[in-house]
Amino acid sequence: MTDIFPAFDMGPVPLPGPDAEPPELFRGIYGMPMFVNVPTGDMAASVEFWTRGLGFFEFFAAPGRVTHLRRWAFQDVLLVPTEAADSPAPASVSFSCVLSQVEQIAAACEELLPGSTTGPRRTPWNTVDVEVVTPENMRVVMTAARPFDPASAEAQSLREDLGIEGPSA
Repeated sequence: MTDIFPAFDMGPVPLPGPDAEPPELFRGIYGMPMFVNVPTGDMAASVEFWTRGLGFFEFFAAPGRVTHLRRWAFQDVLLVPTEAADSPAPASVSFSCVLSQVEQIAAACEELLPGSTTGPRRTPWNTVDVEVVTPENMRVVMTAARPFDPASAEAQSLREDLGIEGPSA
């Protein structure tokens, strides 16, 4: 028996599938359970990249102090004015998206900052990911779950290597 169970009804991420629709951008106010602070030396360029490339919107700004960006509920980023890193850090932050958004995000980011993306690529944990290095040198992974196929190599790996039994077909 396992304590792992499907809980898609607890968050904004839709069930995986080729026709999965992304939720609306979330404009409500809540206590943020998680957010990322991103230092930037050029606030305007950062806001443009995160909004036009990664699909965030400007939720709130206090000029010269912070710009709060958001996509779906619980996908919050605070851009703060300071010196950006000289090179990408080994750590990254990941945000959920749906399969139909992966290519669009990659193309938009490449248009804004050529050479900023790697992928999309399929992962062994049943997602399609595109890695983006933002103008601030933040490594952002936009990740979309693929439909679960109990007969797939990924499902077999989950069962045999990790002892996780995915949902049945």
